[in-house]
Amino acid sequence: MTDRDVFARDWQVWQERRWRDVAGPHGIAALAATHWLGAAEQRLEGIPGRWRAEGAAAIGAGLLEADPMGAAVTRLDGTAVEDEVLLVGGDELRLGVGQGAAQLPRNHEDARLRIFVREGVPALRRIDPAAEGRTSLRRIDAHEPDPAWVVEAQWTAGGTALGADTLEIEQVDGHRTRRSDVGSLAFELDGRELRLTTTGGIDADGNPALAVVFTDATSGDGSYRFRFLRLPLPDASGAVTIDFNRAFLPPCAFSDHYVCPMPSPENRLDISIRAGERMPVLHSAGAAAAAGQSLQEYLRAKLEAESARPTLEDVLARAGGRAGGSLSFSEAVELVRGDRDHR
Repeated sequence: MTDRDVFARDWQVWQERRWRDVAGPHGIAALAATHWLGAAEQRLEGIPGRWRAEGAAAIGAGLLEADPMGAAVTRLDGTAVEDEVLLVGGDELRLGVGQGAAQLPRNHEDARLRIFVREGVPALRRIDPAAEGRTSLRRIDAHEPDPAWVVEAQWTAGGTALGADTLEIEQVDGHRTRRSDVGSLAFELDGRELRLTTTGGIDADGNPALAVVFTDATSGDGSYRFRFLRLPLPDASGAVTIDFNRAFLPPCAFSDHYVCPMPSPENRLDISIRAGERMPVLHSAGAAAAAGQSLQEYLRAKLEAESARPTLEDVLARAGGRAGGSLSFSEAVELVRGDRDHR
């Protein structure tokens, strides 16, 4: 087995784990709702009881009252809860079928209630195996792994790529926060010197890591509008390896109920990073719903787009000057790559 074969195998193992983390019954794509809590009690759609915030904790009351939909809240092992519960960060409950609830909609079965806290404000999240984001997900489209996208970088602590001491981060819901645990990565790619700002993060195993949120020239046109990286902590000299093959989609690519951080201005690269995950691929019905179209409208638009796209034979014919002009070799290569990536 060659080094390249080992590299491809390791990437495939990573991608398979990513799929389990995203598409598992209670994975990333299963987030069905995020309910922000305040001091006043409120009833939440699809969740029994009345809920309010107390500091950074969530308080649920009336959990033993009959629920109109027959849903019941229990501990993860199925044992009963008290009529009132207090949830703090990391706590989780099961939202299952109540006795005699034969008419309970399927999307209540085996769901989870999970507490989420942002800057001291709690929210209650419903993680549902029947969430549309999960049931409509077919696969995660990604570029084939290529060692050329692995680069060495030098990390500097205590400042952003623009030299600021702190970083203001805007999340997809408009919330802004400021981070001081920042650093910058300097590296070279395709003959250009580039920089990225990092913050503190954790990797898929819960270990400390450098977190990067970035866009590139493919974002929104060939890949999702932004992507994430998790990098190992630098060594004593500040050296870090960046593997863009491990660039992955943010949770909000799979559910609108996440509050992902968006890339800061210095992390908006103007080069194309044709590596890592690209887009979620949905079943036709799910893609139509995401586009706000009926299934018939979606399929018709897709057929029209496919029929308008030049075939590989058209591209090669144009490159040879036989059909509508000529192309430079580099332009032809880009078009061939685009046709390959589309397929």
